[in-house]
Amino acid sequence: MSRTEFVIATAIVLFIAFCLGWFANWLLHRFTRVAAGDVADLDRMSQELHEAEETRDQAISYLEQREAELTNQLNQTEAELRAAMEGIREARHEADEMRDYIAKQGKA
Repeated sequence: MSRTEFVIATAIVLFIAFCLGWFANWLLHRFTRVAAGDVADLDRMSQELHEAEETRDQAISYLEQREAELTNQLNQTEAELRAAMEGIREARHEADEMRDYIAKQGKA
């Protein structure tokens, strides 16, 4: 192989290596490229997700507050019910005592 043939063969090999490298670079960028519209969509979606999470957190705190209020109201209502039931029990007992007293007075 003469010197000229060697230079031409080396140039061809280097050109082929350059073409393969360029093609690999093009393929890599083709598959990993993110369009500007996609980035805008991702930004919009992340903003909407953030807003949704804030709304969810607000709803959870509202529900916890409302649950505490309702639990307190239920406890108060149950206490009032117990007091009313105790009052009715005492009134029945007094009514029974009065009936017994009246019955004893009627026999005498």
